[in-house]
Amino acid sequence: MELALLYMIWLRILSGSIDIAAALLMYKLGNLEKAFVVNTSLALVGPIIFIITTGIGLAGMQDKISLSKMLCLFSGILLIFISLRMK
Repeated sequence: MELALLYMIWLRILSGSIDIAAALLMYKLGNLEKAFVVNTSLALVGPIIFIITTGIGLAGMQDKISLSKMLCLFSGILLIFISLRMK
């Protein structure tokens, strides 16, 4: 199994574990305002994991994918983040 794939798998497991831990913390807090703060904090984790796993995946495929395709993929990711910021 490729090292890049293993890193991607472990990052996704970490991300899922953080989500589950946050849900348990929200349950334990039992307060809507505090749960909202915890949930908002997760908004930082998701995109960071997404960008890192995508970068690792592309780096692992650099010999199998052309530069123009990589640029198109990164442009698509950039457009996703720009659209999330638009009002």
